[in-house]
Amino acid sequence: MFQSAPETNSERNKRLVRTYAELYSRGEMGSIAELCAPTVVMQGVLGKGDIQFAVGLWTELHRAFAPQLLIEDIVAEDETVAVRYTERGTFRAPFRGSSPTGKSYMIVAMEWFKFRDGKIIERWGTRDSAAIMRQVALA
Repeated sequence: MFQSAPETNSERNKRLVRTYAELYSRGEMGSIAELCAPTVVMQGVLGKGDIQFAVGLWTELHRAFAPQLLIEDIVAEDETVAVRYTERGTFRAPFRGSSPTGKSYMIVAMEWFKFRDGKIIERWGTRDSAAIMRQVALA
């Protein structure tokens, strides 16, 4: 009988990032926390902090824009994973003093992850927030 090779760190970490993207798209932020080490550092356009900081921010973003992440490219080398997404959303609820417009957006977003022992220890996210605001603004 054929026996498959054990999963490499790179394969495992790409699988975990795919899970992260699925959970994020469904708004299951508490489940994302389970993928992270207790000392994880989350960095992005709107700040840097621990997982509770990120979950609060992501919940706010998801409530307002319902962002969906579609993985376009994903590469991994041992404990590092880089991913490029197409991100789509719709401005459906108030966000930081701005009223929803019902307009949609689509951008390219990128994130880098560092892993240790199968847990995310660092995440850097970048997206063109100005492009989002232009696409969903009242015009």
